[in-house]
Formats: sequence, C-alpha cells, structure tokens
Amino acid sequence: MENPLQPASLAGKAALVTGSSRGIGAATVAYLAGAGADVVVNYRNKAPRAEKVAAAAREAGVQALVVQADLTEPASVEAMFQAAKDAYGGLDVLVMNASGGMEAGLGEDYAMRLNRDAQVALLEAAVPVLRAGSRVVFVTSHQAHFIRTTPTMPEYEAVALSKRAGEDALRERIVELQARGIEFVVVSGDMIEGTITATLLERANPGAIAGRREDAGRLYDVDEFAAEVAQAVVDPVPHDHTRLVGDVSGFQGR
Repeated sequence: MENPLQPASLAGKAALVTGSSRGIGAATVAYLAGAGADVVVNYRNKAPRAEKVAAAAREAGVQALVVQADLTEPASVEAMFQAAKDAYGGLDVLVMNASGGMEAGLGEDYAMRLNRDAQVALLEAAVPVLRAGSRVVFVTSHQAHFIRTTPTMPEYEAVALSKRAGEDALRERIVELQARGIEFVVVSGDMIEGTITATLLERANPGAIAGRREDAGRLYDVDEFAAEVAQAVVDPVPHDHTRLVGDVSGFQGR
C-alpha cells in the first residue's frame, strides 16, 4: 500500500511504536520511516522480526533502534525510553499500539495489567522524553471503545473492558499533556484482518471474523489500518481526541 504520509514530512522527528515487530505496529513504523522519521522498534519476544522491521526502515534512509521491553515490567520500559533519549535526544511521536489479553498462561489479570496499568505507566515514563509539540496515539478497537454501550463477543470481552479502562485512564491525562505541549488522540478500528487478535478470536470462536466482516460490510487489513494510525500522527487532533476508522453504525454511543 502506498504511504499515506508525504515524503520527508516527518524529517527530523523521532517516533517510538510499541509492539512493532509485526502487524499494525510494524506497518506503522514503515510508514513513519518512509516519511523521514527516525524510529524505535519495540518488541517483547520477537527479536528477529523486530530487526527485520528496523532494517527496512534503515533502507528508507532513517535511523532505527530496536529495543526489547515488556510493557508490564517498569524497569524495561524506563530503559527503553532512556535508549530512545540517548539515540535521538527525545521523542516526537509515541504510538501506543501493543496490547493483548487473549494469550494463554499469563494470568487472569494480564489483560488489565497490560491494557490499562502498563499503558498508564508507559505514558508516565514517556512524558519526560516527549518534546513539546509531540503527539501520542493510542490504538484501540471499536469493540473496546464502545464496550460500555455495545456488547462484544464473550471471548473478547475481558480484552475490550481492559482496553476501554486504559483509554479512559489515558484520557484523564489530556489536560496535563496539553499543558506540556503534548497532543493525544485515540485511533479506533474494527477487527483487523490478519492480526494476532483476529487469529486468536477465530480459533476461540470459529466464524467470528467472517461474521463481523459480513456485519460491517468490510474489514480493514493491517496495512490499511496502519495507514490510518500513521495519518493520525500528522492530522489535526479531532475535538473529541478520537479518530474512528471504518463503519461504526453497529455501535452505540461513545
């Protein structure tokens, strides 16, 4: 897919994308690098994939730093931002893409620890490194964004509730961020074809993705949705700090 961002539009900027060794995060890194941003590729346990994403970014003519960090471990998050500061002097873009909660064996509270607690801690650790005029983008799903008013499939409910809790907690920081010259926007999309979440949902509930595709008319793929995330880095922030991607006619309220 063609890069939605203008060439060199992010030249001189530095961006960190969490969970960017694959999927939406990796595609977002590619778009930002293609627009001239130096990037930090964050991964939890997929080092070879992260290195491949970074290598592609370098081919676009920018610097790329690969940093392992488990977002639920504060020490590794602090080290990640220190590495970004050492490499680039600071950050201009933080894309909060990493999430989860459907993985097996990580504890009943893992979704809330990752999607709420770790996101708040991530933002707190990022603030001292984010330069004035920077942008924070939080990536979520319609199933999570609208969970207060529109039920979702049972297999995804715990994730949806935890991601909405994370979104709410981050929104509470908007005034504080604005005072520091930091902008904040939420990007919400439907289920995305080809993501690990879609794969796990399909495994737990065969036919779930096909059913959602039929209800929505179409579902975005990874590159299409990542293009929206990348665009949210540069577009004016909506008045409600929310960028809704795709059809939302089946969801109630905000």
